[in-house]
Amino acid sequence: MTYETVIGLEVHAQLLTRSKMFCSCNADYASAPPNTHVCPVCLGMPGVLPVINKKAVEYTIMTALALNCTIPEYTKFDRKNYSYPDLVKGYQISQYDYPISEHGWLTIDSNGAKKKINITRVHLEEDVAKSQHREGYSLIDMNRSGVPLMETVSEPEMRSPEEARDYLVKLRSILRYLGVSNGNMEEGSFRCDANISLRPSGSTELGGKVELKNLNSFKAVYQALQYEVKRQTAVLEEGGTIAQETRGWADDKGITVTQRSKEYANDYRYFPEPDLPPLFLDRAWIKEIHDGLPELPEARKERFMTQYCLSLSDASILTSSRTMADYFEDSVRLMGPDRAKLISNWIQGDFSRLLNAVGIEIESAKISPEELVEMLTLVDKGTLNGPAAKVVFEEMFHTGKKASAIVEEKKLSQISDAAEIKKEVQQAMSGNPRAVSDYRSGKESALAFLTGQVMRATRGRANPSLVREILIEELRNSQE
Repeated sequence: MTYETVIGLEVHAQLLTRSKMFCSCNADYASAPPNTHVCPVCLGMPGVLPVINKKAVEYTIMTALALNCTIPEYTKFDRKNYSYPDLVKGYQISQYDYPISEHGWLTIDSNGAKKKINITRVHLEEDVAKSQHREGYSLIDMNRSGVPLMETVSEPEMRSPEEARDYLVKLRSILRYLGVSNGNMEEGSFRCDANISLRPSGSTELGGKVELKNLNSFKAVYQALQYEVKRQTAVLEEGGTIAQETRGWADDKGITVTQRSKEYANDYRYFPEPDLPPLFLDRAWIKEIHDGLPELPEARKERFMTQYCLSLSDASILTSSRTMADYFEDSVRLMGPDRAKLISNWIQGDFSRLLNAVGIEIESAKISPEELVEMLTLVDKGTLNGPAAKVVFEEMFHTGKKASAIVEEKKLSQISDAAEIKKEVQQAMSGNPRAVSDYRSGKESALAFLTGQVMRATRGRANPSLVREILIEELRNSQE
């Protein structure tokens, strides 16, 4: 028997608000000492009252609109009751039957075709505290408690770990374009719980569902789902059944492990939050938010292909983050649309290589669009050749110096004087008689070797096309 994989994702994203969801504590807790961004509200003290963060509601509506969701006029918050050490109140303020939005969708590229993944809901809740486990005991840091947390729940419509990964990448890109979340999985501000089940191919009934936790990277999501497909297939082929449970991903072992039986909705004993009023979402405000949405990655990718004549691959990479797309367009505006492909090549090539090597994003680089364009203009003018430009660019990246200053400092201006190049060509020929003989025998590779000798002698500064032209002429003259 063959089986079909069924995957649905619940994605939690911390929102980039200044304050927490229900109090005025600073929500930027990443570098703060433990238990310093706290107050009686987020500590769960008796008698305190929460107040709704309007900006968090706005960010959730922005996301919902970008995901084609319906925004109801009425929404409310609920208490989700469960007992866990990182939830000191014994309940979490979340949303249950009347979320901020529902019935949306996004598209992913699946095997070269577009696939629509429906979204059940996008709702708003508060984050919990963070446990820090030590040998033999655990500590609780309350700084994260109460940070606005937006949950996006997909329908179980993904059929492979690859599709799940593509969905996550697309969703994170949208959140970053909107500026509502930094989407950093490693820091925990973008977290995913994956629900996976298997069923016989052709069946419409869902099998036993397993929820996967502790997935802190795209790689972990992909590998955990791959492992679970193999594990569940083996269980079913042996005649067993899949228990509904929560399993954790043990990254060091490459396996999933049982954590607890999976809860059902009634286990949480939801009821309306008595300390918060329901929200009636004004239609004029919703329209104002909709009209203020930025151009989203899918639309921008299509425009890049049309406006700048870029390939699908180039446009996809350049629009993978809003900051990279902005950097590209700022550079094109300075240099002209006819140089879009050149700028694209540099951003995707040397620039991305250096960014990845030091682990930063393009907005943190020391090279501004103006400085990149200045360097490329020096190449266009013939001041710099290709090899020298790479040297200059790397120096710019590490030091923040301008291209013109580096060219002058390192004496990297391109040599285009024919007499000077001719002299270097003649020296290369006299120093490599075998290569000259090979060329006369019809070996074209000898020409490349001799060109390399000239470039080495001039430390890469000679004009390569002029070197080749003079070299061919001198080789022909030496035969006569």
